[in-house]
Amino acid sequence: MRRSAPRKDIDENDLTVSSPKKSAAGLEAVVVALERGVAQAGVSRTVKALLTLNQVDGTDCPGCAWPETITGKRKTAEFCENGAKAVAEENTKRTVTPEFWATHSIAELADKTEYWLGNQGRITEPVVIRPGETHYSAISWTEAFELVGERIRATSPDRCVFYTSGRTANETAFLYQLFVRSLGTNNLPDCSNMCHESSGAALNSTIGTGKGTVSLEDIEAAELIFVVGQNPGTNHPRMLSALKECKDNGGTIVAVNPLPEAGLMRFKDPQTVGGLIGDGTALADHFMQIKVGGDLALFQALGHLLLEAEAANPGTVLDEAFIAEVTDGIDAYRAARATLDWDETAKATGLTREQITEVAGLLAGSKATIFCWALGITQQPHSVDTIREIINLLLLQGNFGKPGAGACPVRGHSNVQGDRTMGVWEQPFGWMLDGLESEFGINAPTEHGYDSVETVNAFAAGDIDVFVSMGGNFALASPDTEIIEESMKRAGLTVHVSTKPNRSHVVHGQTSLILPTLGRTDIDDKHPGGRQILSVEDSMSVVRSTQGRLKPVSDHLLAEPVIIARMAVATLGEDHAVDWKAMADDYDVIRDHISRLIPGFEDFNRRVRDRNGFVLPSAPRDRRAFVTDIGRGKFTVSPLEYLTPPPGHFTLQTMRSHDQYNTTSYGVDDRYRGIKNGRRVILIHPDDIAEAGLVDRQLVDVISTFAGAERRADRFRLVAYPSARGCVAAYFPEANALMHRELLARESNTPGYKAMAVRFEARDEDDLEN
Repeated sequence: MRRSAPRKDIDENDLTVSSPKKSAAGLEAVVVALERGVAQAGVSRTVKALLTLNQVDGTDCPGCAWPETITGKRKTAEFCENGAKAVAEENTKRTVTPEFWATHSIAELADKTEYWLGNQGRITEPVVIRPGETHYSAISWTEAFELVGERIRATSPDRCVFYTSGRTANETAFLYQLFVRSLGTNNLPDCSNMCHESSGAALNSTIGTGKGTVSLEDIEAAELIFVVGQNPGTNHPRMLSALKECKDNGGTIVAVNPLPEAGLMRFKDPQTVGGLIGDGTALADHFMQIKVGGDLALFQALGHLLLEAEAANPGTVLDEAFIAEVTDGIDAYRAARATLDWDETAKATGLTREQITEVAGLLAGSKATIFCWALGITQQPHSVDTIREIINLLLLQGNFGKPGAGACPVRGHSNVQGDRTMGVWEQPFGWMLDGLESEFGINAPTEHGYDSVETVNAFAAGDIDVFVSMGGNFALASPDTEIIEESMKRAGLTVHVSTKPNRSHVVHGQTSLILPTLGRTDIDDKHPGGRQILSVEDSMSVVRSTQGRLKPVSDHLLAEPVIIARMAVATLGEDHAVDWKAMADDYDVIRDHISRLIPGFEDFNRRVRDRNGFVLPSAPRDRRAFVTDIGRGKFTVSPLEYLTPPPGHFTLQTMRSHDQYNTTSYGVDDRYRGIKNGRRVILIHPDDIAEAGLVDRQLVDVISTFAGAERRADRFRLVAYPSARGCVAAYFPEANALMHRELLARESNTPGYKAMAVRFEARDEDDLEN
């Protein structure tokens, strides 16, 4: 099996389309996972990595943030197909050496896709490119840090921005925000700004915490689970096992989604005989194929029907005692939901009154309900209000602080939640800043910094001199692709702490550094005290240790905490109030600081070494209490709102393929949706194709419209697909060029990647380019 990096890039002429799958996982998932691992890293390295993945004292998967059990026995294979792909990418024996950069100019790399760039392998040494140069070249670590310090000191803190992705561990995130605030800025955008920021805004304002309120055991014990706006079969496949346990225990699952995703329909558990050779387990008892952006209308209708059911049979549907004791705003909510315009609801949702009424009956009869959701509802203008409507439904029936019930925002990237807990946020809490000043003797800034979209705007305005990215691929993840790429090139210095090449390295600043770092699976032992451990927080507030078990592919890699500490010393000086070297030498020192500063992390060093880690406190989950400004859970009233594209337009949502994690493309297939060897596709209902005067597989240019401005993405192929009528779907980041940076969710400032109005223009078949 070939282990060398691919020479050929994606050729959209090779696209083939077959029928979508009706089930997820199974034997094929096992085969694909092993093939990818062996192709990248060989047999022994792959087996060693996978057997320690998500195990006690092992490596936390660098993919999604779905939790592991803390009460039961873990499986030998405690990972999914896409987790195995993520590990294969990190474990790869393919290397990107200085010779690679000498061979490939920026002009050449600019024509490559993210799939080709990422599959070249792990970067082995720090490299730099300076004004006028056409190639990156090697630079020593000492010179690299001196360059960073010199450029930061030459400008003002407010013209420096420090981005991070969810892959960053707790200790790294804490050290990072400490460095940035020691400089005097809160310019700390992160990937959460572009994903679940709407969840945090809605939850904090209604229940007093931005985190979910359920455990893995609650998922298995629920009577009723709503899975809304997410595709667990691809984005967090281990969730399917938990949903199967719920079904095995007699629970009911309602899937609410514009696309009939395989993972929502049937799960073939690859760790059971029935999953490998049988039909598996049917998951969704009800599939509500909702229009993109219609969820708020659905939840308002469900609230209306719950109130009606309670009025018909008092004391059987609502938890009136809970409502009276610990909530506020019920009277205004009752008044708002007293009537319902069913015609408007049908227009907004694409669902019938009968469908909604049937599911409302399930909700009314359930004594333990969980709502799970993801980016399908967080990336629209009315996202925050939509999530508040979910909270209304949970409050009505007292679905907090009891087994099998609660709110479950399914955050994507491993430790994206932990980053926020550690203080990576452009809007810091006052208690956090006071604690930093007391603990370290720094003057922490109080003015809010840039979030991700504000960073794009600052780039466009020429207001950024230094941009540091701790992981991630900011240029490709951001909206307004053309604008962000061109404006990043004008910045004075861009610094990327990375494991592999990506698009952001190509659209670099006038001077650019790429600093190669250890991955989650790499042994981190270049310290006076020997091998170090790190920690992460999963989507359900469980903190556990993680440590790499594999020999790094290069002796020139540095751990992220070491990179941050040396950057800080080079910038702030060795006589700075913070002892950066002590924390880089021994991560226990970092954890001691965290234990004194962040609630829930007391005695951190001992507890993180417990077999299953520890669970952070949650007032709604633990005490049925709400730490809002009034000490109660809040019912809210929002106006009916949904997406209404102009005539001749469709509502576009972006999505991942099954061979993809965020901006990383592991391969070129989307097996469950029947797409192979291509990514520039538009999934669209056959009747919508016909009404638009187009045909299946036609080549088109896509034009988005927002506030009188247009964005364009050329050469996409229409693919007939059973999507909701009037709604189409395309992969990101290819479709990010269509996303106007001012199309945002109110309050959270999250880009509206699920809210674009688009039309199509036919293109000549002879004009297809790679």
